Amino acid sequence: MDAQNNTALVTGGRGFIGRAVVKLLQRSGCGVVSLDATPGTSSSASRHEIECDLTNVRQLQRVFEIEAISGIIHLAAILPTAAQREPARATGVNVQGSLHLLEMARGFGVRRFVFGSSLSVYGTCAEDQVVTEACRAAPEDLYGVAKLYVEQLGEAYRQYGLDFVSLRIGRVVGSGARSASSAWRSQIFELLGSKDAAEIVVPYVGSERILLVHVDDVARMLVGLMQAERPAHTVYNAACESVVVADLKREVEGLNSNIRVELGEAYACGNPRLLDSSRFRQEFGFQMLPIFEQLKPAAEK
Repeated sequence: MDAQNNTALVTGGRGFIGRAVVKLLQRSGCGVVSLDATPGTSSSASRHEIECDLTNVRQLQRVFEIEAISGIIHLAAILPTAAQREPARATGVNVQGSLHLLEMARGFGVRRFVFGSSLSVYGTCAEDQVVTEACRAAPEDLYGVAKLYVEQLGEAYRQYGLDFVSLRIGRVVGSGARSASSAWRSQIFELLGSKDAAEIVVPYVGSERILLVHVDDVARMLVGLMQAERPAHTVYNAACESVVVADLKREVEGLNSNIRVELGEAYACGNPRLLDSSRFRQEFGFQMLPIFEQLKPAAEK
């Protein structure tokens, strides 16, 4: 996708990952249409924010009629906790909304469709199992089931000439997540410069391993898939780092003695603990700093 002559549609553009993706696309010189169910607040020559519900076909079609969309990065979704509370609404957005978007892509001749999938498609895995893209998918919740189904829909839509590719993403960390259920993912960055006492609650037991990836690295991977000439595969595990929770606690507290990290009793159910992301790393020459190295600048502010 030639950044200078194309416009990318980013669904969920006002979300945690979406904001990072939009900024990166803008820096690359690509025109951006940011789509979200919540109202937009700004626009520029390279970016338009449009309020649109993916379940509303007429709204969505109007966007494609007005904007010359050449590629899509699809991130809009009802997240796991909310999906468990409202399964019908989550299915409407995560599945039906995605189908509507695929239909628009087919009807309006979009070339590349990058889907923000999730490692939750694999379900709970053994502690020592290193998960590759060839491993059996066995999602255990509504969110994971929807992600897997949309991957399968996208694969079917390739017969219409749509170049569909999905990135299976782990637990995303970084400043600005605005998450009520997983606030720690941002707090480990946002509170490191605090001069006052602060507590961060990480719900997992200290011995547990969790797969983490910084939001800026996720954005780089998604945009890389969008702009690649021809990805060799249709599914990629995102490059993630397997972090022991007790080590995360020790690192954060060591960087700022004002912070106390309180651990819980949960285990990493519904997700792998160890991951093989060599397919993406090798094909795209992708490298990233370890999470603990990315934490240090936040403590120095």
